[in-house]
Amino acid sequence: MLFAPSLDPMADPITDALPPSPGPTILARLRAETRPYHDALELNEFNQALAAGTPSAAATRWFLGKMYGFLVPYEEALRQHAAALGPAWEVPERQRAYLILSDLHLPADQLPQCPALPPLASLPQLLGAMYVLEGSTLGGQVLARQLAKAGLDLGRYFTGYGALTGPRWKTFCRLLGAAVTPATEADIVASAGLTFQTLTAWLNQP
Repeated sequence: MLFAPSLDPMADPITDALPPSPGPTILARLRAETRPYHDALELNEFNQALAAGTPSAAATRWFLGKMYGFLVPYEEALRQHAAALGPAWEVPERQRAYLILSDLHLPADQLPQCPALPPLASLPQLLGAMYVLEGSTLGGQVLARQLAKAGLDLGRYFTGYGALTGPRWKTFCRLLGAAVTPATEADIVASAGLTFQTLTAWLNQP
């Protein structure tokens, strides 16, 4: 997503360097079980144009508009869970939808809104969705460079957290590993898969 072609968020060397955590298998399970959904998400016009080396302003703006419509309700759910997560998760800093408005120079009411996200009522459901959206920041770094090379000034959102992108992803992985329990692991993985599928359906919707 922002998923750069052939880039799996969990294949990043940052993840490989993570210290042991109480739940070290959750990352490997997420990577393995969501890979088909991750791959399906890549088959949209925007990613295909990037893979072909022919990114366009129109396709990029379309993709950003769609992402905004998905991120707004997701980030609202994230804020609702902020107290339960605690300050270590840096919830305020993980709000990125506003960057899309800067890229597109459009008011929010002119962008489409995703009518239904996967359930995000429980903390495990939210953590599964966070895996998808936070992982996308790594691919976004690659996409920002591709867009800049093509002369497209539409990379603010894709730049993610800038120099903090890697450290913030590492922090997320560490916190996720510490938070997962045998009782919640399956729900986290299921939510991540459903998030990928819901986002794919949203991107494919006219």
